[in-house]
Amino acid sequence: QVQLVESGGGLVQAGGSLRLSCAASGRTFSSYAMGWFRQAPGREREFVGAISWGGGSTDYEDSVKGRFTISRDNAENTVYLQMNSLRPEDTAVYYCAAGTTIAVIRLRRATYWGKGTLVTVSS
Repeated sequence: QVQLVESGGGLVQAGGSLRLSCAASGRTFSSYAMGWFRQAPGREREFVGAISWGGGSTDYEDSVKGRFTISRDNAENTVYLQMNSLRPEDTAVYYCAAGTTIAVIRLRRATYWGKGTLVTVSS
């Protein structure tokens, strides 16, 4: 069993940066690939990015490539989402997810999900 708790959301102006954190409980954190999703009002939850269990591989949705970076610290059971050059269209609730592989996460078949943290980007 893995429990995920996101933090770091808030209000930021366009062009600014935020770093989200996802703290995981459980001793098996390092065996999971981790991912981030987001859901804007009235829209479906969409994939943002994911990182392999060892951190050696990452995958990003096209609109965030070059702006967002996922990293993880297995010693701290934490995964991060560094968001730079934020745009109003990045406004959403951001969710952390844990799954067996990046591909599984991208297909929204993650095993565990957090409850989300709200990011609001003002223009």
